Amino acid sequence: MIRFTSKGIYCIPGKFYLDPWKPVDLAVISHGHADHAHWGMKKYLCHHFTVNILRSRIGPDIQVQGLAYNEPIHINGVRVSLHPAGHIIGSAQIRLEYKGKVVVFTGDYKLQDDGLSTPFEPIKCHELITESTFGLPIYRWEPVATQNERLQSWIKNNQSNKKTSVFIGYSLGKSQRILNAVHEMGPVFVHYSIAKLNEAYLKEGIKLPPYQIVDLKEGLKVLDNQIVLLPPALLDSHTLHKIPNMAYAICSGWMQIRGARRWRSADAGFAISDHADWSGLLQAVRGSAAEKVYVTHGQTATFAKYLNEIGIEAEEVTTQYGDEEDPQAQTT
Repeated sequence: MIRFTSKGIYCIPGKFYLDPWKPVDLAVISHGHADHAHWGMKKYLCHHFTVNILRSRIGPDIQVQGLAYNEPIHINGVRVSLHPAGHIIGSAQIRLEYKGKVVVFTGDYKLQDDGLSTPFEPIKCHELITESTFGLPIYRWEPVATQNERLQSWIKNNQSNKKTSVFIGYSLGKSQRILNAVHEMGPVFVHYSIAKLNEAYLKEGIKLPPYQIVDLKEGLKVLDNQIVLLPPALLDSHTLHKIPNMAYAICSGWMQIRGARRWRSADAGFAISDHADWSGLLQAVRGSAAEKVYVTHGQTATFAKYLNEIGIEAEEVTTQYGDEEDPQAQTT
């Protein structure tokens, strides 16, 4: 039913692509991150929460159709439906059914309930196409409540030392999650790139905690001893270090590894991820009861090898999906 091509994952009978990275006629999109949703498609199909995200990131005039979760649509005889992936708001697993065979493309996903995204839904299938960004046993996330407590405790410590708490997190997904976790600790100021995506969600009726937009070209004294959310693109900027009495933390799953903070000499690092950890990946694969698993990106060799060793047929495949959590890979 599927073929891995130079343009993306192709559904042969349906004549459409899943998260393609080159222009095609019809792209079914799992979520709005830039490595999965590209410019140049004639038409996009995605969850309705992602519609305005695509318009914001790709262009206001794109042709895009939104679906609800579990709302089927038939494309050239293929039954297509979207199911919660838990990655970010509006993220979806894409289920394909044709002549009794079911294939599921997870996109990016996590099993932890972050309190914002619709929680991950396991789907039975014959073939599963999964990510493996954190597909090593060392990656095991703490409970979300514990993660949030760590963020809040760091802010309290900074406030007692008259420090400005600056969090570095991806504009789409991570920043909304941090905002939700820390907004009761004091006023939160966000970069305009984060506010732009917040506004896209607000248009869909999604309520987010209150925040203020910071203009980094203006006086920064207003930020003194406050809470600030910035995208990773500003890590090497002079502006970051002009923020008064600043202490900054990187929020990423890569912070699980000791010494990861050396990347940027950050004041703190929090292992908070919108991807499944090792246990979550295995739980998702087992929950699908798939006869064959394709591993698309991340720790593909290790994860595919382990699945084969425990009796689940698995194969690495080459895609152009990346990792939005890697601060060193950020440009937006």
